[in-house]
Amino acid sequence: MGRHNTAATRAWIIFTLALLAANSAALIGQTLKVTRPPDIKNGKVVYNGGCIACHGSEGKGAPETSTVFKRPDTWPDFTKCDQTTPEADSAWKAVIVHGGPSRALSPIMPSFGDLLSNDQIDDVVAYMRGFCRNRHWPRGELNLPRAIVTEKAFPENELVISTAVNASGAPGLTTDFIHEQSFGTKSQLEVDVPWVYQDQNHSYNSNIGDMTIGWKTVMFSSLRTGSILSLQGSILPPTGNTKLGGNGTTVFEPFAAFDQLFRTNTWVQFQMGADLPVNPDITPQHLFWHTALGQTLSPDHRLGRQFSPMVEFLATRDLIDGAKTDWDVMPEMQVTVSRRQHIRAAIGVRTPFTDTAGRTPQVSFYVLWDRADGKLWEGWK
Repeated sequence: MGRHNTAATRAWIIFTLALLAANSAALIGQTLKVTRPPDIKNGKVVYNGGCIACHGSEGKGAPETSTVFKRPDTWPDFTKCDQTTPEADSAWKAVIVHGGPSRALSPIMPSFGDLLSNDQIDDVVAYMRGFCRNRHWPRGELNLPRAIVTEKAFPENELVISTAVNASGAPGLTTDFIHEQSFGTKSQLEVDVPWVYQDQNHSYNSNIGDMTIGWKTVMFSSLRTGSILSLQGSILPPTGNTKLGGNGTTVFEPFAAFDQLFRTNTWVQFQMGADLPVNPDITPQHLFWHTALGQTLSPDHRLGRQFSPMVEFLATRDLIDGAKTDWDVMPEMQVTVSRRQHIRAAIGVRTPFTDTAGRTPQVSFYVLWDRADGKLWEGWK
């Protein structure tokens, strides 16, 4: 094990923090300009002219005694910010234009695409956003597609099963079972339980890896600029087998995540942090810098199925004398699978392009279930 360099550690931390701050300041300066700001007063007129009959004057739903149908389980209450703000305007607009069945919701919600103009629909969506009185919730537009490695800033209610398979060398794979639960307006608890399976000298071994327990908090979010910044602190107890890649000591992992959305539906995500073991003589301290750059494509004026090609640039450097920075590149694609778009899948290939000795390419893929949008078996047809 190389000698730890405290001065190098401090220098790298200062450099990466300064780089993150510079990127954040530059990107926050941009504005998500729109060609036509919505007219909320006109949205109220549209709402009162038709929507109010079912959804009520306050967005909670009209009295059931005044309606002739039984409310489905998916009936919305637009005053509940935890239900409405995680949804992007495009999700609301798709249901208004094409009706409830377009997103595997109730047929009670008819389509209004032939009755309302595009501007009227934008206006009524803007008016309905006002039923949520708490402005501290990050908006759903900032919930960018999930990269395979780079952590995003938005707090989630998701279950993710992610697997990385060695593409060459000794057979092996790691599957992470990730549970993310949001709390309040800006926080999230993350629990990641990995399972490692490897061929070692023609003998297959498997064991749980080092678990991760993390708490994320949104420090800043702005729909106007398309920016969101979060901080997370995680602890990795030594639950894994050191022969299968376990650290052998408790590791603390602080990081910052900054995401930026542009008006072209292009986006960039930055994650910068460190792994700080309690006993650095067993496993070295290291810094990491992850960047994901992508574009979300969606037919039907961004109302249809989403395809999100992206590429990640992943850097890691041990904080010991003589260490090199390992750089990997990872092209990948995420696709919404279910009609409601609450089930998503992604696949990518991670390839080392510096310090490649002993580091093999990996094929990675995941399936994601956004639990806030419905049960796993719902929303398909």
